[in-house]
Amino acid sequence: MKNKVQQFGKFLSAMVMPNIGALIAFGFLAALFIDTGWIPNKNFSSMVSPMLTYLIPVLIAATGGKMVGGDRGRVVAAIAVIGAIMSNTEITMLMAAMLVGPLSGFCIKKFDERMEGHMPAGFEMLINNFSVGIFGLVLALLSYIAIGPLMSGILAVLTAGVNVLVNHGLLPLVSIFIEPAKVLFLNNAINHGVFTPIATGQAEELGKSIMYMLEANPGPGLGVLLAYMFCCRDKGTRQSAPGAVIIHLFGGIHEIYFPYILMNPAVIIAPIAGNMAAIFWFNMMNCGLRGPASPGSIIAYLMMTPGPDMWKVIVGVVLAAAISFAIAAPIVKMAGSKSLEDAQNKVAARKAEAKGQAAMAKQGISSDINGSAIKKIIFACDAGMGSSAMGATKFRKRIQGIRPDITVANTSVDNIPGDCDIAVVQVTLVERAERSAPQAQIITIGNFLSDPNLDALYEKLDRADTAVTAAEGSAGQAEQDGAGGDGRDVITAAGIRLNQPSVSKEEAIQSAGELLAELGYVDASYVDAMQEREKIVTTYMGMGVAIPHGTTQAKGTVKKTGIVLLQYPEGVDFGEEKAQLVFGIAGIGDEHLDLLAKICEMLEDEEVLEELKTTADVSWVLERLS
Repeated sequence: MKNKVQQFGKFLSAMVMPNIGALIAFGFLAALFIDTGWIPNKNFSSMVSPMLTYLIPVLIAATGGKMVGGDRGRVVAAIAVIGAIMSNTEITMLMAAMLVGPLSGFCIKKFDERMEGHMPAGFEMLINNFSVGIFGLVLALLSYIAIGPLMSGILAVLTAGVNVLVNHGLLPLVSIFIEPAKVLFLNNAINHGVFTPIATGQAEELGKSIMYMLEANPGPGLGVLLAYMFCCRDKGTRQSAPGAVIIHLFGGIHEIYFPYILMNPAVIIAPIAGNMAAIFWFNMMNCGLRGPASPGSIIAYLMMTPGPDMWKVIVGVVLAAAISFAIAAPIVKMAGSKSLEDAQNKVAARKAEAKGQAAMAKQGISSDINGSAIKKIIFACDAGMGSSAMGATKFRKRIQGIRPDITVANTSVDNIPGDCDIAVVQVTLVERAERSAPQAQIITIGNFLSDPNLDALYEKLDRADTAVTAAEGSAGQAEQDGAGGDGRDVITAAGIRLNQPSVSKEEAIQSAGELLAELGYVDASYVDAMQEREKIVTTYMGMGVAIPHGTTQAKGTVKKTGIVLLQYPEGVDFGEEKAQLVFGIAGIGDEHLDLLAKICEMLEDEEVLEELKTTADVSWVLERLS
């Protein structure tokens, strides 16, 4: 349960974090140019509302759609969220965007999976474009009818709750509604729609009002940011917190700390308690502000404070920050984030990359991994075409007997699906994998065929107490194994060259690429892309096998799926080990996966593998691979 909550929080955060720049732009725009800003400007302030109402929800929805459904999911989500926005433009549909985005990505992803291999030739572009438009329209209507009104209902409940507490003198308890509302980006609606009208009347009569203080207090958010600054085990998050503190405390942009709460939703308890304590103090000391503190920076807060109340207000802000920090710190510290060892592995990878070496992964399998909860494992390489495909095939067959319920697939490192539990990548691709799948546990390996960390993962899964049956997983496994084409014309006798003299790695890759081009599988430019791919991370798989192929960007130069084999009995130096078998790969879709699966089967038979490394019989090789 704990892991699922953490993964959910990370997934939500992953939709928001890439768009922090837009939030900061909005915050500065509001801080500077609204009527109560630092330099009021009617023309510039006209951008504030559209940015918050339209831009930010669209960006977040598009990000969520891409996380689940790739680029097509991004477009569908951007269309669909407009429905939720237009259902009520008086509130910011942030949470609606977080719902609509992944839903849109999921829908178009499932459609694409169903259409795989069933599109009539020549109609691919037509079907792809119309499906995005139709799904986007349908989901936009659904958002307008259901999701948008749901968000409006949440606001109505929060507003009603605040009014009840205010009317019954239970003022400190309004923090129970204020802080969640802020994270939902409903703070402006409650602050200006409920508190400000009440506060204005009080200020006219008494010269000040506590109602101005309830939402604008920077203390609760400051405590959360300080907890991440001092207690978070993830180095990247910890280093981002000091900058967020400055923006929040002095710039008054409270939106900056919302993603930190979304990372670990349980942290919301901290600002609630901190604000509750501050409101109790302010109420007891009869504090109030002369006008709205907008933006909610400590500077604006104090500028609106009457002179006699100055020390009392400072104490209240410090009290809120201290209590918020005290509660948030242990939650952040205990959260399942990355350890110091993870950070050390990153450093080692960078050093290895700078030296042109392949660093061996030191990262073991985290003790936090619940083996029985794992449902999807993704093997990822740069292009998602060769190394990862073989690695996924081999590991899938390995665990089929013990965990048939687990989906094992491969993809490019930049397109790891949002429902991935474990992502297996080579060391130099860790950072890209973390950006692509922030919700997943990253396992680093030296090669995809034989690695201690893969053995450790297998043992973890083998020990897991799972209640699933083999029958439950057999259908899904069959679906995976049946992916791809029938392999006809993927490899031919003309694409097999045996008994080649030993050459350098670059020369071997060049020869493989030129043979692919000669046989009409690729354009000549694909050869250069194969060399570039090797510079990113080695294509050596282990067991004397290498599978050089092009980069993701070079897929457009592939004419048809094809594989060539060059045999080097004396071996080609691929770094620390030598490859006797060099498979050059050019793939469209999944058409080459069947052949890669057969290669993996051959690797399981040591006698066949050794024979393949030395045989001079092309027909025997072709028979084995066909």
